[in-house]
Amino acid sequence: MKLYSILIYHKGNDGNVRSFKSAFDLSSFSFFQRGSVQEFMQFTGKLLVERSGMGARSTVKENEYYCHCYVRTDGLAAVSVTDGEYQARVAMSMMTRVLDDFTSKVHPTQWPQIQSDKDCMYTGLPELLTKWQNPREADPMTRVQEEVEETKIVMHNTIQSVLEREPAFSATLLINFNYRVEE
Repeated sequence: MKLYSILIYHKGNDGNVRSFKSAFDLSSFSFFQRGSVQEFMQFTGKLLVERSGMGARSTVKENEYYCHCYVRTDGLAAVSVTDGEYQARVAMSMMTRVLDDFTSKVHPTQWPQIQSDKDCMYTGLPELLTKWQNPREADPMTRVQEEVEETKIVMHNTIQSVLEREPAFSATLLINFNYRVEE
């Protein structure tokens, strides 16, 4: 799983989109590709925000990359670029938290003065990008889902070993719990 970038934008009532802040992890690209990859992500992010309605969430696939976009009703927007293994639910949850953190540190009355990344004093984005590289650590729901899957595998293996040891018992179990065992 890879999270390549998180970008924060603001979409005005006139449809004008301004970039507020961005963070990138382009270490998996060659040095000579990084500039053009970063420009692609910024351009695509701005385009997605422009074409999304207020309050909209969307995911767009481009080759092996996924661009997730969330535009809040107040015009604040986040875009994340991930690989195919990164779950859309996790990306949307992450962007919601990023925008909430941004709003808590940069008051909406300051937004009109921000014209570029340099004007924005928000410094938490690189840290959040690093934190969300591993969704299992950052997202409680992902952690619970993985633990449930691990428990399910252990239960299936245990049931299978009991059935192999006790043939008479296994026939009774198969008759009574056939549907549950197959799930």
